[in-house]
Amino acid sequence: MRILLISTAFSGLTQRYFTELEDAGYTVSVELHLSDEAKLLEGVALFKPDLILCPFLTRRIPKAIYQHYKCLIVHPGIKGDRGPSSLDWAIQAGLKEWGVTLLQADDEMDAGAIWACKTFPLRAATKSSLFNREVTIAAVECLWEALSYLEAADFKPEPLDYARPDVKGQLRPQMKQADRVIDWKKHSTEQILRRIRAADGMPGVLDQIYGQPFYLFNAHREDHLRGKPGEIIAIANQAICRATCDGALWIGHLKAKLPGGNGIKLPAALALQDLLPKPANGLNGLFGKALKFIDIDYSKPGRQLPCQEVWYQLDGEAAYIHFAFHNGGMSTAQCRLLLSVYRHVATLDVKVIVLMGGEDCWSNGIHLNHIEAAANPADESWQNINAIDDLIYQIIMTLDKLTIAALSGGAGAGGAILAIAPDKVLARDGVIFNPHYKNMGELYGSEYWTYLLPKRVGLSMATQLTEERLPISAKKAWRMGLVDKVLDRQHTIFAAQVKQTVKSYLADYCALKVLLDEKAERRCADEAAKPLAVYRKFELTQMYANFYGNDLYHQARQSFVFKKCQTKTPDNIAKHRVVESLKAPQSGSLLHFAWQENYALGDKKIDDQHKDFFVLAERLLAAVNKHEMNDALFDLYQHVKVHFGEEEAFMNQVGFHHYKSHVKEHNLMLEKLLEMDKKIQQDDWSTEEVMGFIDKWTQHILKSDLAFNQHWQEMFKFCV
Repeated sequence: MRILLISTAFSGLTQRYFTELEDAGYTVSVELHLSDEAKLLEGVALFKPDLILCPFLTRRIPKAIYQHYKCLIVHPGIKGDRGPSSLDWAIQAGLKEWGVTLLQADDEMDAGAIWACKTFPLRAATKSSLFNREVTIAAVECLWEALSYLEAADFKPEPLDYARPDVKGQLRPQMKQADRVIDWKKHSTEQILRRIRAADGMPGVLDQIYGQPFYLFNAHREDHLRGKPGEIIAIANQAICRATCDGALWIGHLKAKLPGGNGIKLPAALALQDLLPKPANGLNGLFGKALKFIDIDYSKPGRQLPCQEVWYQLDGEAAYIHFAFHNGGMSTAQCRLLLSVYRHVATLDVKVIVLMGGEDCWSNGIHLNHIEAAANPADESWQNINAIDDLIYQIIMTLDKLTIAALSGGAGAGGAILAIAPDKVLARDGVIFNPHYKNMGELYGSEYWTYLLPKRVGLSMATQLTEERLPISAKKAWRMGLVDKVLDRQHTIFAAQVKQTVKSYLADYCALKVLLDEKAERRCADEAAKPLAVYRKFELTQMYANFYGNDLYHQARQSFVFKKCQTKTPDNIAKHRVVESLKAPQSGSLLHFAWQENYALGDKKIDDQHKDFFVLAERLLAAVNKHEMNDALFDLYQHVKVHFGEEEAFMNQVGFHHYKSHVKEHNLMLEKLLEMDKKIQQDDWSTEEVMGFIDKWTQHILKSDLAFNQHWQEMFKFCV
């Protein structure tokens, strides 16, 4: 069956539908519903779908589409609920139950016949958290129920009938800021929390702070501090604490309301840095009310404040590190904070370290909002990528403890690579991975991904993931080896299963020691073959060019931060728009060969020839057409043949006892190069073959050439 997803954006629920359907074997494509209706109609006509699904829409579907195609729309509301602010009203009203309805597109908005409906308890949480968890789970259940009905000849969707007792929803208008307004003197802490949660992450609640308009996000209840309603009474972890009429709450993030909508959502204290009162001196300092600055002792276990983003818990010989960064972005300071907590935990008497991330989002890598707000975005980008590299290096180099990543939320870009830095990866069923960078202005990416990703899934799959730039489900990630185990989709059950898995590792100390010994051996072998510093240097060289060499990354980042509308559906998700001549993914950007000092034999001429070999191999991989491949392979063959000839003559001259076997290795490698040449002529060449050849050459240097070098050194000493 051919299924077309029509959505306002390719994110969240749309990605979940995409991965669910692809995993099940359906032919799926995506067309974004942007401002160009003619383009949308063209996309539908090109794909010729058997079914259209609309997981997330902010615009109406044209009549010309739903009159000719079966078109089902996901509405985040119970039966009978209608309007664009469904979830907002439910959260702000403090309802105990809500739901998702899958209905057929009709002339009247959200009034079409009902194909499926699921309800769930309405957890006290933000709109984005509820959407990512309960709404998504219910929407997926509705999806599979509706698909089963497609095969049932006698099925008829249920017409919307408000006379039915189970139809409890109603038509509601779009929620405006006037409906969200906060009265700090009258509204209780609970009422204010619900208002902020109902607008998190869009559009936020508009409020006044020090006479300036700001949108409020990321609120948490404070149980002890008190003050004059509306006033800022404390600051901790970049969050501000505002007093209410019956308590107080922490506000983690603010976005200034600016002309043109160009405000940037930032940590509250950072957004207010020019408005916060300065420390008072003299009598005012003694008798005036000053802000309370609360320092968090991150070396202590437990979450000391509700606004605390990083904390750890101890459970026997296991430590669980949480880093609930808002929306998953990790700024330079946040990366350094997490690194300091990780280093502290690594000194404790524990055998297992579990990285928990945040419940709704594991990590999305570097913090684009912080970068955009910086005085020099290029410099801040550079500092941020180095900070997250430092964190991942520390995880990779933790050899005396088992490290585990436990993902209850999605992971993207550098955050997806952070997730595979530990020894084991556990993922909640339903988690989405986006292990790629190029959508952000052809960003190359770092985080040691050229080491970690091929190590997990192989070179070919690593190339496919980073070049195709498509989301993958937890189950697909498990099948390809990116994830070690997929656990339950419910967060509470998932958390319990993670603890049980950790206990099973700790229960068998002998097996755990074997795991740690094997890890140390692999790390030593990997470091000998190619040091982590080589991977990092190569990646950061590309990133430096991204940050300082052109504007593609900066333009893409600005479009992301300021939510600029796309003008077309990206080709990688719109299969119906991809032309046959589209270039296949190339892995040359993933591979990089570099000379290392441990390859040196001590003979300048031979070492220089070996160094030249790596340069020529890199050139072959960088070739973009057959002509360049032919030239590069010819030069490589000539270089290798001359080098082997000189080396063999020298071995024969000094009477090397393994001369014949060494020559045999040389001949086999020359034959391999000739075989590669034939494949290039037949357009049957692959970069994996070059990778294999380089690996054999490296092993030849480390073993056979070093054996000859030892023979020569011993002979030289004997002669002396």
